[in-house]
Amino acid sequence: MLREEPIKVKRQALPVARVRDYSQLLKPNLSIMVVFSSVIGYLLAPGVVFDLTYVVLLFAGGILVTGGANTINQILEREGDALMVRTQLRPIPDGRMGLVEAWLVAAVSGLGGALILGYFFNPLAGILSLISLLLYGFAYTPMKRVHPIAVLIGAIPGALPPLLGWVAATGTLTGTLGLGGWVLFLIQFFWQFPHYWAIGWVGYDEYKKAGISMLPSQERTSRFTALQCMFYSIILIPLAIVPRVVELTGNIGMLVMIACGILYFAASVNFYRKNDYASAKKVMYASFIYLPIVLLALLIDKL
Repeated sequence: MLREEPIKVKRQALPVARVRDYSQLLKPNLSIMVVFSSVIGYLLAPGVVFDLTYVVLLFAGGILVTGGANTINQILEREGDALMVRTQLRPIPDGRMGLVEAWLVAAVSGLGGALILGYFFNPLAGILSLISLLLYGFAYTPMKRVHPIAVLIGAIPGALPPLLGWVAATGTLTGTLGLGGWVLFLIQFFWQFPHYWAIGWVGYDEYKKAGISMLPSQERTSRFTALQCMFYSIILIPLAIVPRVVELTGNIGMLVMIACGILYFAASVNFYRKNDYASAKKVMYASFIYLPIVLLALLIDKL
């Protein structure tokens, strides 16, 4: 159980330090990849051409919503963060920011981003962004301390950004027009499992201190985690055919996605064989490479 009593807040010497604290809460660097996939989803929609104004608005709205979700994550995980070296100097566990201020940041950022998406694009885009925030903040985050099924729950809001971008462009989730968005959702959905589990394996000791359950097998010595990585990464190989079938992209986009899927799967096989820190890190790096290359290839070869 998380303690409910207020924390003692340290005094901030400089406004610059406060800005840095807000940046740590919102995690803009981490959010950029999330928003990148949203922008790609928007640009992949039929009939959409690059317009800097709308791309910037979509980027800003996405950064704010994601920042709000990240802030809720840090509020709810403040006690666990205090136990891990990589997170103990965040503003809340370090006592530099109180909970009321943090909740205010989360509300202003999350709602502000949703309003931007709803007003400048369409109401469905705003609603979808709020659903993503709520799932990440209030379903995925608390479940991380309870059961590894949190990864499945987190994969849903984690896969919503490209679908959100598609909806921002088309205004629909249904019918033939909505199909392309769901294809992008599936790609990012299956990509996430090896990505999360590799990170969980690499940071196992730290996560264990905080009572966070990330791996499908709670014993890191088991090869079951690597086996699961193989299962989800191999799905991405035949899935590469689907964007071509629905005419989301051409042959080049499909072939690049197949090649990246094979490399991702090969890294997972290597992880299964060796089951060590180095091989887990290779899966993690493969996940970082896979998504941007695939999304850019799909866009460059857009039909």
